[in-house]
Amino acid sequence: MHTNQSSKQDNLSTLRSYERGRLLNPIAHRLIPAGCHTYAKGDDQYPEQAPPFLVRGNGCRVWDLDGNEFIEYGMGLRAVTLGHAFDPVIQAVAHQLHCGANFTRPAPIEVECAAELLSVIPGADMAKFCKDGSMANDGAIKLARAHTGRDMIAICGDHPFFSTNDWFIGTTEMPDGIPDWTRRHTVKFRYNDLGSLEELFTRFAGQIACVMMEAARTEEPKPGFLEGVKAIAHQHGAIFILDEMITGFRWHLNGAQHTYGVTPDLSTFGKALANGFSVSALVGKRELMELGGADHSLERVFLLSTTHGAETHGLAAAIATVRFYKQHQVVETLYARGERLRLGIVRTVSELKLQGYFELIGRDTNLLFSTRDADRRPSQPFRTLFLQELIKRGVIAPSFVVSYSHMESDIDRTVEIVSEALWIYRRALEDGVDKYLQGRPVKLVFRRFA
Repeated sequence: MHTNQSSKQDNLSTLRSYERGRLLNPIAHRLIPAGCHTYAKGDDQYPEQAPPFLVRGNGCRVWDLDGNEFIEYGMGLRAVTLGHAFDPVIQAVAHQLHCGANFTRPAPIEVECAAELLSVIPGADMAKFCKDGSMANDGAIKLARAHTGRDMIAICGDHPFFSTNDWFIGTTEMPDGIPDWTRRHTVKFRYNDLGSLEELFTRFAGQIACVMMEAARTEEPKPGFLEGVKAIAHQHGAIFILDEMITGFRWHLNGAQHTYGVTPDLSTFGKALANGFSVSALVGKRELMELGGADHSLERVFLLSTTHGAETHGLAAAIATVRFYKQHQVVETLYARGERLRLGIVRTVSELKLQGYFELIGRDTNLLFSTRDADRRPSQPFRTLFLQELIKRGVIAPSFVVSYSHMESDIDRTVEIVSEALWIYRRALEDGVDKYLQGRPVKLVFRRFA
């Protein structure tokens, strides 16, 4: 087995060329800060042997500028849950494009899409559409501040991202350019630790407008935790907000709030909502949402008013996506494919005695992985090595987040490739990672300096 693995390793370097991609790459960096528009897609997040650009996708497969084909996981940062160029969605978008994309008055499809989304989020009364998760979360924060008359925000410090806005970025390792006042007004509590949240409300009595968190990420909530967060927030006059950008349409069609039996005051959805098209949504209770309207006597809130917030083709994609979910067992398929992948990888980890060095974490519909060095410390070089060996063999997997288009044959092929990559990983633990790593290691997105 080891001889065959070594032979495959020796021949891989001749299989893929990135000539066209590497010619375009320096031009991208000259014209675009960091060379791309999403930090998580940047060169520093991937090994040097990764394709610099992807130009086409179909189902769970993608192709780069040089014609190299890959099985993809992560699927557009979890936004493409049904699959790339998914026909029912593309047909709905194409039909709408012939009718026009943007008008000077609302389009009926805005009402249709709101009704479709609210039909699967039972605890919400109204919806407001925008283009990304940051905007939706910003809108939720604004409503909470307006409703409570308070400034401070409590966020779960164990959840990695909520917004590109200053109220969140000021809490990260990239706070440059953000005023001190803003940085001081967002505070953090720990997941599954109600005491840490209570302590914030005690220390900042009467100042916290809302609590924002994901229902779950890699760790499941302890019994009563989410209900406890909601109760503490309400006890202190604050708004309870769930960010369902990732969990929505992956945990359950009705959201993680249905899975865990807790109804937030406001919640936000995006990513999988329109299968990769730019649509996100803020939904919630009428008494909060209507502050952004004109049917009340209170001071009005300027809530998510954007030129492109209700582009008709994006809403057509969202309607088609939600309806496909209703008519097919999408989430059930995600669980089944994710479980098949997890079991195959865990079997290899056990065979190679890599427990404690390589680990899958999270739900089967949202699998992430952690990499550790010989001392069992989190390791970016070992993450780079693993990504490097996957890409050489035709898999792009910053995570192992599956889509509806991943067939069992794709999963089984991936397990084979992961097995080969982990065999190299095993050797690197014994011989040193530098012997096998080709180029610099990947870096964390949130860091102060390049």
